[in-house]
Amino acid sequence: MATTTRRDLLKVGLFGSAALAGAGLLGSLSGCSAERAASGFEMLRDSDLPMLRRLIPVVLEGAKPISDTAHVVGTLASLDQGLAHLPPALSKQVQQLFDLLSLSLTRGPLTGIWGGWEQAKDSEIQAFLQRWENSSLALLRQGCASLQQMILMAWYGRAESWQHCGYPGPPAI
Repeated sequence: MATTTRRDLLKVGLFGSAALAGAGLLGSLSGCSAERAASGFEMLRDSDLPMLRRLIPVVLEGAKPISDTAHVVGTLASLDQGLAHLPPALSKQVQQLFDLLSLSLTRGPLTGIWGGWEQAKDSEIQAFLQRWENSSLALLRQGCASLQQMILMAWYGRAESWQHCGYPGPPAI
């Protein structure tokens, strides 16, 4: 088992800082970060929606047949509601992650999805998630975990998911 040296940690930290700063700069230059919330949402922006609409069914694969558009829309609404309750600093980090995944300049090299999210195949999205999950860069592993946890929390917070996993719902008071 290889040990991580201080130099390796500094390299990862420097790379991660540069990647986030670059994404933030690119996002601000393209107007992505200043973008307002999409119609019907508090936090999610129009630029976030294509990515999330493709990620949700792939992340939830096996949890429930999620091909139904209503389930994806409901999960987006729950995700938006959860993001609206985040502290500002954490909300900004989530927006930076979404910017990184939405901008074509950064999406291709970091995810392997060179076209738009709408054209991405499930296998390409699974490969991207697996690559990030097993990356040697802690920043990519954290990004993958954050994406998956946000989507899973949004789905399992919805009443229609409870029956599928055997949860009877909260007790009546």
